[in-house]
Amino acid sequence: MFNRLLSAFTLLCLSFSPCAEEEGGMTAQQFWNSLNRQSGDIPLAEAGATLHVPQDFYFLDGNDSERVLVDVWGNMPGQNVLGMLFPADQTPFDDNAWAVTIEYEEEGYVSDEDAADIDYRELLQQMKEDIRTASKERVSMGYEPIELIGWAASPYYDSNAKKLHWAKELRFGDEELHTLNYNIRVLGRKGVLVLNFIAGVDQLSTIESNLSTVLNIAEFDQGSTYSDFNPDMDKVAAYGLGALITGKVLAKTGFLALALVFLKKFGIFIVLGLAALGRKLFSRNKEA
Repeated sequence: MFNRLLSAFTLLCLSFSPCAEEEGGMTAQQFWNSLNRQSGDIPLAEAGATLHVPQDFYFLDGNDSERVLVDVWGNMPGQNVLGMLFPADQTPFDDNAWAVTIEYEEEGYVSDEDAADIDYRELLQQMKEDIRTASKERVSMGYEPIELIGWAASPYYDSNAKKLHWAKELRFGDEELHTLNYNIRVLGRKGVLVLNFIAGVDQLSTIESNLSTVLNIAEFDQGSTYSDFNPDMDKVAAYGLGALITGKVLAKTGFLALALVFLKKFGIFIVLGLAALGRKLFSRNKEA
């Protein structure tokens, strides 16, 4: 069903060009040609970081990423991502397309002192309970229930590179195709680079085969790296590594709240992990 839906949408775009009303009725080919696809060293001034994009990938800046996410994939406006990464042999219109969104959360220096003490089995059970609680709220609001099935890839923290990655498998309602939640976090002096894969759970092996490449793409610049932290000057985040995985952020009011944000590709929603409190919960729009 997933591939049939994507293929139908692709043909619709190629034949009738309704993908983006504000794009002036351009065809999918014209839309593709209008994208500024970049590779090489790309600075992310907002984050004090640089992307080292190899030739087998291309980068779209924030403006072009917004166009893809909203006008092609049907998300709400205002995504505010710094950019997106795509494999060089794919376009956003392909039914097997996958991508990585890039954001920066300047919440402060995230301590990794608890890295060796995290029990990921216990953490998973805690997350399942949190998701069940969130699911009850969703159902009461008329939305489908959500269930955390388990790890699609167990959390791993590279203490030398200061990079954390993990994947979760979730189910919405009774849908047979489960949703993939694959995340990378790169720790810096003042915040965290947030890389989220947008893909179907059936593309897990493809993502894992490209994981090492994507991990090496994003690096903080000198002066903004994790080791540049100055305890006398810099803010410390109110949470540690475990919170990056669970998606919990300590609010100013003192309570922990579950923050889930959804992006979609051709109407299929992908759950993105940690997000700043106050962002909207997107509903699963079946008419998309």
